Amino acid sequence: MTAELVRGQNHPVSRSRVEIRVSAGTPVLALASLADEQGRFSGNGILAHPGARSLPGVESPGELADRHTFAVDLDEVAADVHRLGVLLVLPPGGPVRFGAVPASYVAVADPEGAELAGYTLTGLDAETAVVALELYRRQGAWKVRAVGQGYAEGLGALLTDGGLPALAAAELAAAALGTIPRTAGADATLATMPTLVGDLRAPQTPAQAPAPTPEPPDPVPVSGHPYAGTPGPGDTPTAPPTISYSHPRRRATSNEPPEPAPRPAAPQEPGQAPRPVAGDASGWSMDERLYNQVWGMFEDLARTVAAYRSAVEFADSRMDRELDEALSDPRHRLGGSGNAARDTARARREELVAQAQAVLDRDLAQLIAESEVVEPALPAAYARWDNPVWHGHRTPEESPLALRLGDLHLPERPDLRIPMLSRLPLERGLWIDNGRTGSEAAMTMDTDRLRRAAMDMAVALAVRLLAVHPADRFSVHVIDAAGAGSASLAPLVRSGVLAGPPAAGAQGVTQTLAGLTRRVDLVQMALRAGAPEDLPPDVDTADQLLIVHDFPHGFDDRAVTQLRYLADEGAAVGVHLLMVADRDEASAYGPLLDPLWRSLMRLSPVPDSHLADPWVHHAWTFEPDLPPQGSRVLDQALDRVAEARRTTRP
Repeated sequence: MTAELVRGQNHPVSRSRVEIRVSAGTPVLALASLADEQGRFSGNGILAHPGARSLPGVESPGELADRHTFAVDLDEVAADVHRLGVLLVLPPGGPVRFGAVPASYVAVADPEGAELAGYTLTGLDAETAVVALELYRRQGAWKVRAVGQGYAEGLGALLTDGGLPALAAAELAAAALGTIPRTAGADATLATMPTLVGDLRAPQTPAQAPAPTPEPPDPVPVSGHPYAGTPGPGDTPTAPPTISYSHPRRRATSNEPPEPAPRPAAPQEPGQAPRPVAGDASGWSMDERLYNQVWGMFEDLARTVAAYRSAVEFADSRMDRELDEALSDPRHRLGGSGNAARDTARARREELVAQAQAVLDRDLAQLIAESEVVEPALPAAYARWDNPVWHGHRTPEESPLALRLGDLHLPERPDLRIPMLSRLPLERGLWIDNGRTGSEAAMTMDTDRLRRAAMDMAVALAVRLLAVHPADRFSVHVIDAAGAGSASLAPLVRSGVLAGPPAAGAQGVTQTLAGLTRRVDLVQMALRAGAPEDLPPDVDTADQLLIVHDFPHGFDDRAVTQLRYLADEGAAVGVHLLMVADRDEASAYGPLLDPLWRSLMRLSPVPDSHLADPWVHHAWTFEPDLPPQGSRVLDQALDRVAEARRTTRP
């Protein structure tokens, strides 16, 4: 029985030798792409096209036609290839968009003829190139996923979005399209290429990207995407930039060994899903493998839920259509058969929803099993505060790859938590919102409790940052102008890890900001001069973390300007900002501070659904990670940091 997939849904591929069959509504060029675990194209041999039909494990069609067949041997696919995509491209001189031709159908089948899974590409409009589906490797097994991601700018935009430089993408697109046999009915000349490849000077964005909404959720912090806050009175709305969500790969030199292969999946019984293994993703170290694995779990959960929601929406729309047809038919109204028609429509809807629920339950069970082996294996930088790894943790000699900020989950399975990891060093400042506006959970809390929770969260993040870095890697400064955060700050003050006492009053604010602003200026000048070692002896070369509590209390116009400067320029030279503030309280400054808020990553001290994933843009619930009530894990981590600093200082 063929599994009929909807966009985003996946299905196991039980055979190593399969065929991919394409039935298009018009002659198209069918290509195969090879990508790494993050879906990025790199190196040569990434595209099978009529001029270069064979790649390891895949043989592509050789001509323009409305029907194509790919021969795939998954055992022959290179170990560093994790995604095999099927691309459909409209040729020059043919239809100008996929929305003007009948929907294409793509299927994965065994060579004997039986189809394993099929997908109909619906909902396309202005696209001229589309990723129809992909076979992807997950824990040693292969799956097929219905993608349906289209690009109005053509094949060049698709390749650019996959990580190729614009010029290389244009050249490869020209090579693929320029090899279409003229006998196939298309005139592929270089004169027509710019309209197909797209303007390489303009940002390339997928044609099917969701339209912006008045109040979109914030992007997930690890993406580096600007905070999508509501525009202020003085703001000019602009389209969000194209962001690469791929993990930045370390580039090997001639003196470096090749990247280690992922750990093999544990053996399993025939017909069963692969047993999860912690660290089965690619990477140079176990930390990097776990980081990439967490991202894989994040993407799988996003797409699995997207497929379920899409299937339910389809079932609802079909039931509504069938009910409308039943009610509009006079025979049903007069003959009493209307009730039977309605019952039949509802039964069909329940059957479709039950099928979608079964697929969702299967995929969620696999992800839960993976989470149960991954979570205990996480290093301290990625682990929850209640993970036993903290009891044996010692100050490391090297900096970590990322930092855990909290957990993310979806309403379909709230107990399945995905660690929210932010790459280090922090490219953006963090803003812990202690205001009540815009959050249902915050609205139910007492103001004082909410403010204390926000400051406790800031201290926990600061302690984690200090504990997972080498001794003296970070200097921590605190601005607490009114002294309202003294209770939360007590562990930092008591341990002696702060660069100085928390700054109080307007004078303390001025002195702290002036010192950090001077450091940014001096380091920037030294770097531009190519002499970073010639800094004055009083400049602290360690990274700086500035915690600002109760902004804008104690700030004048000059201090506000300096804070904005640190937010914009500081991260590039090792000065990072962690603010605990209520945006409404700073409204007296008007739109002046709107760029500041948008430059920071907003987090909430209470569960709040204000973050979105970079793939399907679900609204995820974020929950901060705090030490268990009554635990001394925070104090113990600070004691180790203080001891490491004493032993490393001359």
